[in-house]
Amino acid sequence: MECCRRRATSGTPLLFLAFLLLSSRTARSEEDRDGLWDAWGPWSECSRTCGGGASYSLRRCLSSKSCEGRNIRYRTCSNVDCPPEAGDFRAQQCSAHNDVKHHGQFYEWLPVSNDPDNPCSLKCQAKGTALVVELAPKVLDGTRCYTESLDMCISGLCQIVGCDHQLGSTIKEDNCGVCNGDGSTCRLVRGQYKSQLSATKCKTPRDEQSWDLLTGYAPLA
Repeated sequence: MECCRRRATSGTPLLFLAFLLLSSRTARSEEDRDGLWDAWGPWSECSRTCGGGASYSLRRCLSSKSCEGRNIRYRTCSNVDCPPEAGDFRAQQCSAHNDVKHHGQFYEWLPVSNDPDNPCSLKCQAKGTALVVELAPKVLDGTRCYTESLDMCISGLCQIVGCDHQLGSTIKEDNCGVCNGDGSTCRLVRGQYKSQLSATKCKTPRDEQSWDLLTGYAPLA
């Protein structure tokens, strides 16, 4: 038994050395792969001045063969609210085609949002008609994929954006409106409130007893 213990013990360093050798080779192969690329270049100007846009950085492959990995990376920028007079970014892109004839006629174009099939194409509707046209295959970088989401279109693809304004982030606001919160800063409120009747509507005895259910979240005192 003592002999067997010694053999097992003496084999342990060999296994450890094999593990170190394999780890070293893996690390070296990753260094060799990264060494085929030039350094990342500077970040480009943001695609928007407010409302959340996108910026990109490029790198060059130094190998005569193809390099593994991406030659472009993105990040969000200008993550500040736009003034009310700025208008909707997708609407601005549609209205830019107002002075361009479509089949020989001018139209005033309005945005078509929340397209489930292709949210990053520029589809616009001619005002006062049922005519919907794809005026561009891709909206500008930084355009929201959907009106009620922070996800943005970049190079024609919808990219996930968390409430922390980071690409690829799945962090969301809690019920209190706190980014990555745990819901502890507000409380659920349920109650009733009396319905407000318009001045032109005649009141009836039943209306006087009309109550609606109110449900919402309120900040903690």
